[in-house]
Amino acid sequence: MISRSSLAKSAQQAVRRPCSVQSLQRRGFAAAAATGAFETTDVSGLKVASRDAHGPTTKLAIVAKAGTRYQPLPGLTVGLEEFAFKNTQRRSALRITRESELLGGQLNASHTREALVLEASFLREDLPYFAELLAEVVSMTKYTTHEFHEDVERVLHLKQAALNANVAALALDNAHAVAFHNGLGASVYPSSLSPVQKYLNEEYIASYADVVYSKPNIAIVADGASTDALTNWVGQFFKDVPAKSLNGQTLKAEASKYHGGEQRTSHPGGNAMVIAFPGSDASGSKPEIAVLAALLGGQPTIKWSPGFSLLSKATAGTSGLSVSASNLAYSDAGLLTVQLSGTAASVRKGAEETAKALKSIADGTVSKEDITKAVANAKFDILEKAQLRSPSLLQAGSGLVNSGKASELAALAKGIDGVTADKLKTAAKSLLDGKATVSTVGDLFVLPYAEEIGLQV
Repeated sequence: MISRSSLAKSAQQAVRRPCSVQSLQRRGFAAAAATGAFETTDVSGLKVASRDAHGPTTKLAIVAKAGTRYQPLPGLTVGLEEFAFKNTQRRSALRITRESELLGGQLNASHTREALVLEASFLREDLPYFAELLAEVVSMTKYTTHEFHEDVERVLHLKQAALNANVAALALDNAHAVAFHNGLGASVYPSSLSPVQKYLNEEYIASYADVVYSKPNIAIVADGASTDALTNWVGQFFKDVPAKSLNGQTLKAEASKYHGGEQRTSHPGGNAMVIAFPGSDASGSKPEIAVLAALLGGQPTIKWSPGFSLLSKATAGTSGLSVSASNLAYSDAGLLTVQLSGTAASVRKGAEETAKALKSIADGTVSKEDITKAVANAKFDILEKAQLRSPSLLQAGSGLVNSGKASELAALAKGIDGVTADKLKTAAKSLLDGKATVSTVGDLFVLPYAEEIGLQV
C-alpha cells in the first residue's frame, strides 16, 4: 500500500517542475510548426513511426490490422478489443489500473472498420513503463471462461443496443453494408438479432489474436517521443512478437468492391438517411472528392451564418435537420456520404436538396467563389486533422500496416490545390451516372425512395 506521505512527496516534486514543462511547451510549438511528418523505421521487422514535438506528454499507440473488415467471424474484433488492458501474463487488471493511474496515464482501446487501436497517453518520462505494458497486452490477455462471458458479452450487448437506438449510426452502418456487402460492409457491432454467441468465444478470439498480433499486422506509433527512445524501448519490449501467426493462419484480405443499392428500415426512434457514392481512399487518389464533400458541406463554418456550402444554404430554413457531407477514406476504397437526420419531413427535404446540389455541380452552375472556398475548406480540414494526435496516429499506423508507409495527412493536402471546377463537374456527373447507395431509417411513409429524388440505385 502506498502511503499518503509518498504520494504527497511525488506531488511536491511535480509542482517543482513548472519551469522545465513551460520550456518544453515553448520548444514544442516551434517544432510542431516546422514539420508534422512521422519518422519511420524498422525494428527487427516491426514497423515503427514517431513524431517528436518536444512536449511534456506522449501518446503511444499500437495500430493493428484488425478491424471488422478482417475478422473471420462476427464479433471477434469487439472481443479482442475487450481483452485489452485486462489480465496479462505479468499483471492483473487491478495492477494495470492502479499503476497507470498513479503515473497519470490514460488507457483506451477502440476499433474501426480496418483497425484495432490500443492507446496510452502519459507523461514523457514514463515511456518505458507504457511501452512495456502495451507489449504485454499484445502478448495476449489471459481470461477465464467466467470473465469472458461476464465482460465481453456484456459490453457487446450494450454496444449493440446503443447502435440500434441511434438511427444516424444505424443508417451509416447499413450504408456500408449496401455499398460494400462484405469486408468494409461488415457491421461495426453485430446485430443483436444475429447468432453471435456461436462465433464469439475465448478460443476463436485467441486464434484471431494470434494472427493479428504478429509483426506484419501491427505498427507502433508515437507522438511526443524521439525516434531513438522509441526504437530503444520497442527493441527491448517487443522482441517476442512473432514474425507470423503460430497457427499458420492469415487475415482475410479481399479487395473492396463497390456495389451500391438501397435499404429501408422502419424505426420508431427517429429518422435518418445516408446518401453515398464511391469516394477517395486513404492515399487521396481522388482529391476532388474531398473538395466535393466540402462544397456540399451542410454544417456552417461561421457562427450565426449558414455558411458557403450548397447544403447549408439550401437547408438554412429547414428546422429540425442536421446534414453533413464527408469522405470516409479506407485503405483501398472510400465512401462519399451525405448524412441527414431529424424529423421525417426535414430529412425528406434535405435528401431532395442533396440531389439538386449534386446536379448543379454536374451542370457547372456553381459559382467560382464557392469552389474556391470549398478548396480552401477541404485543405484546412485535412491539415487540422493532421495536428490532432489520435487521428494522425491512426492514419500513420494504418498506412504502415497496409502499404508500409506512414500516411501523412499534410501530404494529402497538396493534392487539393490542383482541383478545378472542371474536375468537380466531371466527378459529380460520374457519381450521378453511376449507382448511389441510399440507406433510410425511420418513418418510411414520409422518407423518400432514391428514385423519388432522382438517384439511380
